[in-house]
Amino acid sequence: MDELAQSWSRLKLSDREGPGCCLLDDDSKEKFSIAAKFLTKRAINMEVIVKTFNPLWRAKNRFKVQSFGDHKILFTSDNKEDVHRILEGEPWTFDKHLVVMNRYENESSLQDIRFERTKLWVQLHGIPMKFMTLEVAKKIGSVLGEVFAPTDPKIFDGGHFIRIQASIDLSLPLCRGRLISIGEGGKQVCISFKYERNCDLWIDSEGTLTPEQREFGPYLRAPLFVAARRSALLVPGFYAEKKKKSLGIPRDIDSGRTADSGRGRSPE
Repeated sequence: MDELAQSWSRLKLSDREGPGCCLLDDDSKEKFSIAAKFLTKRAINMEVIVKTFNPLWRAKNRFKVQSFGDHKILFTSDNKEDVHRILEGEPWTFDKHLVVMNRYENESSLQDIRFERTKLWVQLHGIPMKFMTLEVAKKIGSVLGEVFAPTDPKIFDGGHFIRIQASIDLSLPLCRGRLISIGEGGKQVCISFKYERNCDLWIDSEGTLTPEQREFGPYLRAPLFVAARRSALLVPGFYAEKKKKSLGIPRDIDSGRTADSGRGRSPE
């Protein structure tokens, strides 16, 4: 596109060919798009892509799917919320390979889109308990790139680890962790990073890794995270609970079971 623009700049344009046509927002259609690149060597079929993602995305409105070459697909919808929700659900895979997605604003050329980064869920293990906060996780995880930290504890609190979503540079090896120092004494602690779902791209190499690259292994792959499972309970003070009971105030959800009521059942 740049070469074409330079070629036009060298031409002597007539009055009809010269500037004078300006496109405004009123001339455009209200469309919201996602440009995606499928990191697979196999040929991709748009019908198969639709059958794969349609039941996963459950879009409220219909959407258009079109190819623009080199394993690149453009998804277009007139529903902004559908597009936002799909991007919030990253990362996505197809045929066990990563799909790199970008929000496309429908203003630049499709050929100018750079698929250089993707969002991955990363678990931070080894953070001392007194520093187990979302702000600390964001500070440590900043080495990965832009951090998108969820505000719901059910999503980021893994009990003994904290998970964040980070924008990962695909041209770089995975970051295995980060060495941090604590307090004035400078005690050093190693925080390890584990990646959910999509570190196969870096790990599975079919014997092509160099000795230096073999420092990466399955230990970087995080186990499945189940948000609904509680790893801790908040227990109110004994006398505060007795006072609530005497006043007829309903018991807290987390402390409402009696010893007998939980017998014979596994905790949630």
